[in-house]
Amino acid sequence: MIKKMCPSDMNIPAKNCYRMVILGSSKVGKTSIVSRFLSGRFDEQYTPTIEDFHRKFYSIRGDVYQLDILDTSGNHPFPAMRRLSILTGDVFILVFSLDNRDSFEEVQKLKQQIMETKSCLKNKTKENVDVPIVICGNKVDRDFYREVQAHEIDQLVGEDSKCSYFEVSAKKNSSLDEMFKALFTMAKLPSEMSPDMHRKVSVQYCEILHKKSLKSKKVKEDGDAYGIVAPFARRPSIHSDLMYIRAKAIGGGQSKDKERCVIS
Repeated sequence: MIKKMCPSDMNIPAKNCYRMVILGSSKVGKTSIVSRFLSGRFDEQYTPTIEDFHRKFYSIRGDVYQLDILDTSGNHPFPAMRRLSILTGDVFILVFSLDNRDSFEEVQKLKQQIMETKSCLKNKTKENVDVPIVICGNKVDRDFYREVQAHEIDQLVGEDSKCSYFEVSAKKNSSLDEMFKALFTMAKLPSEMSPDMHRKVSVQYCEILHKKSLKSKKVKEDGDAYGIVAPFARRPSIHSDLMYIRAKAIGGGQSKDKERCVIS
């Protein structure tokens, strides 16, 4: 129901809370992709990102979901913070620019780092880690300046069923919806989380519907999937993130070695 989505009335189960982490070099379009996801807008002006945090709530077929979005810095001056971002991430978007070979090589390193970091947390080999990852070759609208070839991308993606590749243009809003759908499908999340699959409403609109629902047993709704971007979302503290990771790592009586992996 819509009323469950009002920030003052939230009670979202932990199993429906996820974090999407966007990683890549500077100036590859990470923030532009996030902006398209949240608002459908594209800003021509470039502003370096230190770290941006966003939160979105969904009501989909009677279930409520929370998606945190972490837009990371391309400079990664603090390796420990980069590691923390990976440890807390549930789904990942790795972005490079098709006209910048260095950014592609950075994505290669990032994919390896995600596998190694998650394998430590899950006590598995990196080959057996189940982490949904989409690799984005952005700026396909500048294809004439391509510096990364298809066979190199195929080699990076390999036969991993939890890794997909899309060539997108944040500027032209090309193939982004398909990319998000693929990511959420790999993560076994509702495809309605993709920007083109739900009705975007404001907190104010949600509150109006809530009041109407108190006066009438039924509220006419246009469709069954809604999304709200939380205003003034704040990134959880480092302590909260560490507690979250520790719960994942040692929950259910698992090895203390995993706890050391988290905090080392």
